[in-house]
Amino acid sequence: MAESRNVIIAGAGIGGLTAALALSRAGFRVTILEQAPQLEEVGAGIQLTPNATRVLTELGLADQLKITLVEPQAVRVMSGSSAREIVRIPLGTFAEKRYGAPYWVIHRGDLQRVLADAVRTNPDITLRLGTRVEDFATRRHGVSIKARFAGQIVEEQGIALIGADGVWSAVRERLRWRGSEPKFQHKTAWRALVPANSLDAPWREPVVHLWLGMDSHLVHYPVKGGALINIVAIVDDEWRETGWSASGEPDEVLRRFARWSWHDKARAIIGTPQRWQKWALFERGGPRGGSGVVTLLGDAAHPMLPFLAQGGGMAIEDAAVLAASLAQYAERPARGLRAYEKARRKRTAKVQALARTQGRIYGMSGPEALIRNLVMRAKGGERLLQRLDWLYQWTPPPFEFTERYVTQVGEDDGEDDGDVSNHGRR
Repeated sequence: MAESRNVIIAGAGIGGLTAALALSRAGFRVTILEQAPQLEEVGAGIQLTPNATRVLTELGLADQLKITLVEPQAVRVMSGSSAREIVRIPLGTFAEKRYGAPYWVIHRGDLQRVLADAVRTNPDITLRLGTRVEDFATRRHGVSIKARFAGQIVEEQGIALIGADGVWSAVRERLRWRGSEPKFQHKTAWRALVPANSLDAPWREPVVHLWLGMDSHLVHYPVKGGALINIVAIVDDEWRETGWSASGEPDEVLRRFARWSWHDKARAIIGTPQRWQKWALFERGGPRGGSGVVTLLGDAAHPMLPFLAQGGGMAIEDAAVLAASLAQYAERPARGLRAYEKARRKRTAKVQALARTQGRIYGMSGPEALIRNLVMRAKGGERLLQRLDWLYQWTPPPFEFTERYVTQVGEDDGEDDGDVSNHGRR
C-alpha cells in the first residue's frame, strides 16, 4: 500500500531536509512537518567539511551550492594577543585531493534554500510548514502523529518518525528519557555578518581565520560568494537563554575582548558589526536508542559544541546513513532504525568529545597557550590536518534505489515495533 512507504520527519533544518532527499532517493515517500510558518534565511555561516560535502554532491546539489559558497584555501590560526599567524592549515585543492571532496563555507540560509528548493521540486516529498508535532504513538503498522496546524489538530500516518527538530527536540522529549536534558556549557556564541568591503583586505581573503585568546576565540570567513564576512565570537558566559537569535549589544561583545588581552586588529574586526545575535551553547549525550519506528537525527540526537564545525556535518552524515539503513530493511523499519543508531553511536560520540576537547584547547591562557602555539607551529599545517583524516575521509554507505519499495509493514521482527500506545521507553 502506498501510504506504507511514507516516512515522517519532524523539522526542516539542514538535517531534516537532507534526510528527506536521501530517503526519496532510497525509494520512500517523505512528509516533513516544520513548525515555522516559513523557511527564513536564519543563522549565519556554516563550514561544510569533506565528509558533509561528499553527501551533498552525491545528492546532486553541488552546482546550485557553488553559486554562493566560498571554497577556503586555508585555515589561518592567529594569536589573539599578538595578531601573528601561528600556523596555516591547507585546504582548497590540497584538501580536495586528499579527501576526494571539497571544503566549503556558505551562509546557512543559502544551504537551506538549496535543500528546500530540491525538496519542493521532488514529487515524493511533501513539506508542511506551520505544523508542529505534538504527540505520536507507535503501533504494529507504523506510527501515528498528532500535529497542530493553524490551531487545529491534524494526523499523519507513516512507517517511521524521524525527530530532526533540534537540541530542544519535541520528539525526543516525548520519548521521555531521564537524565538527558541539554546541559549549558557556560559559553555564548555571538554571530554577525558584515559587508566584505568593511574589513581590511587580509580579512576578505578566501580563508577561515581562527583567532585564539584567553577564555574566548574568534572565527571569520567570507560567505555569499565573498560579498559578506561571517563573524563568530565565542566567550565564557553565564547567559543561558534558549534559542538562536537573541540580539546582542556591540559594546558588550567588544568588552569580552579586552585591550589588555586582545590585539587591536582583532578588536577592529569585532567592532565592525552594528548588529549581533547570540546563542547559549548547550550539549547533551547521545540517546540510548529510539523506540520502535521512532528515532532522532542531528542536534536532536547529539548536539555538540561548535569547535570542530561538525554540527551540520553530523546531521548530513546521519541523513545518508538513515536512508541506507531504511533501504536495507525496507520491510522492517524498526530494524533499519536500530541499525542506523548503532552505526552512528560511536562516531558521533567521538566527534562530540573531540569538539569539547578542542574548546578547552582554544581557551588556554598563559604558559599553556604558549606551549599550545609552539606545538601547533612545530607540527605544521599539513600534520594538523592529517589528524582529522578519520573525520574528513568518511564516505556514506551505498544503497540501492532502482525501484520503489512497497512494504508490508507490521511483521514482528523482534525490534520493539509492536503495538505500543505509549511514546517510547520510560
